[in-house]
Amino acid sequence: MLTDEFGREVTGVRVSLTDRCNFDCVYCHNEGLGDTRGPMDPQDDEMSTDDVVRFLEVAAEFDVDAVKFTGGEPMLRQDLEEIIRRTPDQMEVSLTTNGTFLPGRAEDLVDAGLERVNVSQDALDPEDFAAVTKSGAYEKVLEGVEAALEAGLDPVKLNMVVFEHTAGYVPEMVDHVAENDGLQLQLIEYMPELTGKPEWNIDIERVHDWLAEQADEIEHREMHDRRRYWVSDGSSDANDSGSNAEGRGMIEIVDPVENPTFCANCHRVRVTHEGYLKGCLNRNDDLKTMGEMTKPEIRDAFREVVANRVPYYGEYMVQNDDGEWEINEKYIEEYAGA
Repeated sequence: MLTDEFGREVTGVRVSLTDRCNFDCVYCHNEGLGDTRGPMDPQDDEMSTDDVVRFLEVAAEFDVDAVKFTGGEPMLRQDLEEIIRRTPDQMEVSLTTNGTFLPGRAEDLVDAGLERVNVSQDALDPEDFAAVTKSGAYEKVLEGVEAALEAGLDPVKLNMVVFEHTAGYVPEMVDHVAENDGLQLQLIEYMPELTGKPEWNIDIERVHDWLAEQADEIEHREMHDRRRYWVSDGSSDANDSGSNAEGRGMIEIVDPVENPTFCANCHRVRVTHEGYLKGCLNRNDDLKTMGEMTKPEIRDAFREVVANRVPYYGEYMVQNDDGEWEINEKYIEEYAGA
């Protein structure tokens, strides 16, 4: 297993299969690359099926045991089932999707080896949903969530980005997952440094505080130092012991912004749809090509990107005397001289 100089083992990879998407979410940062989405048709710059599988085989050599497939919208790839089927057996396979293509494909994805799925759902009202996603696919997303549950994916995590437009929807989303067995809610802190609209930001600690007041149980997760909140729907069954009791919903907050603890617990390397390794979501000055995607080239590039991984907050970004975050010049000098 490869470890960077800060002692962080790389145990997972997040692979973008395309930057194409049938949604146009107002908060999208496209895996930190910016709004580069183009036509809906397959593009020549996307990694081929064999390229993706070859990379995963090399990652498995370094004891990486989990892969999450993302996009854009990864289900625009018609070879997704084949990619999952050919993923090394040791890897847990998960998927982040907007859910619109899950009806009709969820069962085949599970048969291929998919174990977990995150579905983006930012609101429970069609008009509110359309305002955020610039899409009229609300009902199709609901069908996708149901298809995932029927195919045996449990839990199904609903991803909700929390910012000015959606913060008011959090209470009803919490009630929704508490009332529907098999669903969990993942609240994702809005990242203005990647999306460029700081006025949409909210204080995520207020959401933590509100959930703490509602929760029957609070759990700490080692990965990224995350907190999980178990909230009851008020039914008698919800008072039973155990985290999976019926009538209880699990809500987790992903809050990376200005959070050195989050960065200190990051164990993932990203791969862009074009076949570049990316050591940090927030940075694009550390992209590393895997060349023609031969296994020796992939091994060398993987070793190098892990060796150069730096926690974004606390190392790459440091606080000045006024408490403001600014770039640590030593890392800029290193890459400029590379």
